[in-house]
Amino acid sequence: MQLTQSLHKALRECPASLATICGERRHTYAQLADRVARLAAVLQRVGVRRGDRVGMLGLNSDRYIEFLFGSLWAGAVLNPVNHRWSAAEITYSLDDCDCKVLLIDDAFVGLAPMLRERSKALVTLIHVGDMATPDGMLDYESQLASAQPVADAQRQGSDLAAVLYTGGTTGQPKGVMLSHDNLALDALATLAAAPRPSRSVALHVAPLFHVGGLCFVLQLALRLSCHVLLPGFDAARTLATIEREKIGESFMVPTMISLLLNHPDFPMRDLSSLGTLMYGAAPIDRALLEQALRLLPLTQLVQAYGQTEASPVVTILPGAYHCLDGALASKLGAAGRPVSTAEIRVIDDRGAERGVGEVGEICVRGPTIMLGYWNKPEQTASALRDGWLHSGDVGYLDADGFLYVVDRIKDMIITGGENVYSGEVENALMRHPALLMCAVIGLPDPVWGERVHAVAVRRPGADCGEADLIVHCRELIAGYKAPRSIEFRDELPLSGAGKILKYVLRDQARQQRGSV
Repeated sequence: MQLTQSLHKALRECPASLATICGERRHTYAQLADRVARLAAVLQRVGVRRGDRVGMLGLNSDRYIEFLFGSLWAGAVLNPVNHRWSAAEITYSLDDCDCKVLLIDDAFVGLAPMLRERSKALVTLIHVGDMATPDGMLDYESQLASAQPVADAQRQGSDLAAVLYTGGTTGQPKGVMLSHDNLALDALATLAAAPRPSRSVALHVAPLFHVGGLCFVLQLALRLSCHVLLPGFDAARTLATIEREKIGESFMVPTMISLLLNHPDFPMRDLSSLGTLMYGAAPIDRALLEQALRLLPLTQLVQAYGQTEASPVVTILPGAYHCLDGALASKLGAAGRPVSTAEIRVIDDRGAERGVGEVGEICVRGPTIMLGYWNKPEQTASALRDGWLHSGDVGYLDADGFLYVVDRIKDMIITGGENVYSGEVENALMRHPALLMCAVIGLPDPVWGERVHAVAVRRPGADCGEADLIVHCRELIAGYKAPRSIEFRDELPLSGAGKILKYVLRDQARQQRGSV
């Protein structure tokens, strides 16, 4: 399979249909395909060869869609850049996969001089925006205008399609390598598990650098749908866009759903067109689900569980199980059943399969599992064992084959749909000279799903406050990774081997919340 096939299909079947809507810009599929083929020509003209990585640092836009398909059309490999990262993190990801060409939009063009100075790999910067193009960068629109469309490179199957960077416990992101088959089969399997109408009108508010956003693009492309793009999530603008463009479906993280339902404009907007709302990438609490079911009675809610290494969807909880009464209501807390391409088992510490209802590590295998981590053979070998992806998540299967996710082995915190690894935050905190010891845990948060919380021990005589440490962290790591709250103690609970007992900290925090 090849990820550009949907564009060829659209050119045959519906060239005059709208493909993208972004502000005042509206492009048909014929126009989109032409711009994609021209972008591929531009990339080849600046030296991109088959298998080379091409990056994009920008907010959601129609030009982001063009980047995705144009890079693949050129025979290149996608390297979407997390725009919430610091310059140091971005530079690491570019250099790690030898990304020589970076498209950058108006929102982040100010980072360009720093990235050019720090990155050893970066050669060409293409300004993808409406402002004046800075010196030393190529202008996107003028480059497209001067290019002649080229033929599709036709990369497919096991050919590498994307390197998507995800956080790591060592403080360095890992590049997840996904093939054309990985991503295409996952999109098809997700659509089979959660069918939606063809040629729908869909809204993108989840970031397209994220595997969830990319997955949603591919699902829509297979159905020749129209992509409506907002730069990012804003509750008021999202509500207005759903009403104005008659949006039929969208994908959001639970935080977005909460902000949408609780916005003052919500009762005044007509959301009757919203037939499907998919959610995932973070835990969702029962209270929010019940609120969504009450306030969106015409909308089918669909949960998707997975991870980048699985391309990403592993299970789907269809709309039929999103109910408060009846025989199916008991499954509302589940992550769903495996999609047709995923086989799941739950194992204990010795690798033995657990029984029904018994908790263990969730493992997955199938044709959507990643090729491995870029330039990280040891981490790849650890994650992929005997044909199974070891997810690092803890859960169990019920008698009907529904998966329930109950915890995360790797101390990962999911805040606002973004993965944060506690070890990375602890490393940043411990670079402050006033700290003797610290531990980072995730605490429940009504808006963000979880918030990053630190428990710290100061050095004797040291004087630093919560605000000082938060500012310190924000200088070293992305803002969303920095602690939102910090408490100071004289000591931390330790095991006999001297390891910090994080489960004790979580239990204490839970007891404190219960006593308030």
